[in-house]
Amino acid sequence: MTTSGVNQLHVLMLGEPDCGEEFIRWIDSHAQVEHVHTFEAALQALRAEPFDLIISQAADFIPFHGVHISGQAAAILDGVSQGVGIVDESGNLEWANPKLLSFSEEIRKHVCDCCVKTFKWARKEAKAGLSHIRGRRFSFMTENNRCFEATATPVIDLHNRITEVAAVVWDATNAKRLQDRIDAIDRAGRELLSLDVQQFSRLDTHERLALLEQKILRCTRELLHFDNFEIRILDKKTNKLELVLMSGMPEDAHEVEVFAVAEGNGICGYVAARGRSYICPDVKNDPRYRPGIADAHSSLTVPLILHEQVVGVANFENTKLAAFNENDRQFAEIFARYITLAFNILDMLVTERHTTTGRLGSDVMAEITEPLNDILTDVENLVEDYIGHDDLRHRLRQMSENVVRIRETIKEITSRKPALIGSKSSKTKRTDPELEGKRILVADDEDIIRETVCDVLSGYGCLVSSAADGAVALELVAAQPFDLVLSDIKMPGSDGYQVFAAAKDANPDTPVILTTGFGYDPNHAIVRARREGLASVLFKPFKVDQLLSEIRMALASKEK
Repeated sequence: MTTSGVNQLHVLMLGEPDCGEEFIRWIDSHAQVEHVHTFEAALQALRAEPFDLIISQAADFIPFHGVHISGQAAAILDGVSQGVGIVDESGNLEWANPKLLSFSEEIRKHVCDCCVKTFKWARKEAKAGLSHIRGRRFSFMTENNRCFEATATPVIDLHNRITEVAAVVWDATNAKRLQDRIDAIDRAGRELLSLDVQQFSRLDTHERLALLEQKILRCTRELLHFDNFEIRILDKKTNKLELVLMSGMPEDAHEVEVFAVAEGNGICGYVAARGRSYICPDVKNDPRYRPGIADAHSSLTVPLILHEQVVGVANFENTKLAAFNENDRQFAEIFARYITLAFNILDMLVTERHTTTGRLGSDVMAEITEPLNDILTDVENLVEDYIGHDDLRHRLRQMSENVVRIRETIKEITSRKPALIGSKSSKTKRTDPELEGKRILVADDEDIIRETVCDVLSGYGCLVSSAADGAVALELVAAQPFDLVLSDIKMPGSDGYQVFAAAKDANPDTPVILTTGFGYDPNHAIVRARREGLASVLFKPFKVDQLLSEIRMALASKEK
């Protein structure tokens, strides 16, 4: 509406409506506003002249008896979306607008019961000497699990006697569901990032990942009620969306290759390429949809974003048509930020970037600050969307406070020194007959890990060859025999499984140990390799003693 249009409005404002000070100041400066503070004054104003707009708390406007109300006010009450009625001391409904009459008898009885309770309470308040008695608010559930809210306000006559109770009732089912969803998102976020310091420090990388997966599965199913979903992380080197976690999806989902390309890679590829969420109300009529769960009818896909960069996608599917709406999208995006942050923290904690505690802690905090702020921004935007819904806004404010507490908890965790493979003693020359003279190939594209492992093994008398990518590793395996191969799963050129397979083709007795930095198993490489004789798996960061122990056991197994 233009400013000139607002200037023509004649507005009646009763009492102090809960629509925000900023709005009240704005309407005062742009419209002709008449302020009244009692219902009697409002009646007098309505009888005297017409108004274009009436602003009031609903409960403050309806303390009246039908015969005393003006035609204009009666028309307003007949047209409001809430049920409005007058109840006497015995609980009889004396008057009701069409909306209240349209409600079931069960609802009307609940309203009358609320009014009777208010009548008794108001009599006690009046006897206690209170001159101004405000209304009371009630909530109740119906047999079909719908939620209703009502306000009951005592009607006081000119002799200061309580004669009736005026009631306003409305269907709050959607608001209740929003409240429940906000609570669920908040609990889910705190659950994903509430890392117990003592517990977390005792876990190795694989156990930490398993704990995170367990939390994501529980939060997604039990709190958000999304039963069928998959989470894919973007491999920046290949632009491939690697499947890291799924529930309710087909078992062969890991075999489906999806790249972050807008066309030809399904909805997940489109979302990853564009960085925008995608609601698919009917999968059969969407050419971008790729088959997922059996009998799928709709889906919701949101990007995982970190520092304004897409790092993956979360895809949810449902067997019902149009099962996801804009509220689902908003909440899924907030939950996706928590998922992204949880994975990123795990990735940072398992990556050997620095050997000093302070540097690692400061790096983690630097990287989580922005995504946490993004969550806070999303929450603040929701607060603005739900002006007038005090309960929703209160829950959202609590979510903001919890995000701040999460930040402090993570700061405490990262202040502890992680177990890293690099150590000052890694280059110390030692004699070990089990290792001395053994030819070992170390393949890893992370320089610091590859070089540290090579230094450790060389210090024990091993003859070490190294490869910075999978292609070089394959060439070395084909060119010379090795007593043991230690290879990372994810490398450019060729992956760890291909190196494993090549080593076994060259000599079936050669033990192979695979390592993984993030802990997940792209393309189920570990599962396949274990079936075919994999000696062991090491999850980074691993300690020197752990590395040497696994190598000794693998070599001993070969010699038997």
